[in-house]
Amino acid sequence: MKNSRIRRAQSEDAKLIAPILILAMEEIVFRFIGVESKEKAILFLERMIAQPANQYSYENIWLIEKDGKFAGAACVYDGALLEKLRQPVIDTIYSHFGRLFNYEDETQAGEIYIDSVSVSPDMQGKGIGSELFSFLIHHHVKSKNETLGLLVEEENSNALKLYLKLGFQPKGEKTLVGKKMIHLQIEAMK
Repeated sequence: MKNSRIRRAQSEDAKLIAPILILAMEEIVFRFIGVESKEKAILFLERMIAQPANQYSYENIWLIEKDGKFAGAACVYDGALLEKLRQPVIDTIYSHFGRLFNYEDETQAGEIYIDSVSVSPDMQGKGIGSELFSFLIHHHVKSKNETLGLLVEEENSNALKLYLKLGFQPKGEKTLVGKKMIHLQIEAMK
């Protein structure tokens, strides 16, 4: 894509990233925090994104900019680190919302996990999401020879078609926050 750039997020990007990532995670974050408030969900995500060493940290986020404007984000981390990266999220939910957090593991060791990808509403339909996925595939699978994985809801046929077109293959099913999900991967070269 012309005039686009993909870069690692920085802590100060949290206020830009949270309202975009919530588009992909709203229902899940509501379940995590126990409140159906978009404002509180965004503030929670901002807090997590701005801090190091957690699953939603800026350290795990790639940003895409088009013509100098923020266009989208992808949260990606090593599945082997899920427990360690999730603990600060658990602690924050407990300290701010008084909720105990115990959800299924969405990833595992041996997989770089695409937790979420979201595109700014005014940039949707312009190939931004596809460009982010192409970058992630090139960066992790082709350059680093890592297996890349993600979950998609069974009912989300458009996303499933896109992921299959990009080369992801079904590897089974998982349940996340009570929803049945299809586990997809592009495996590292053997």
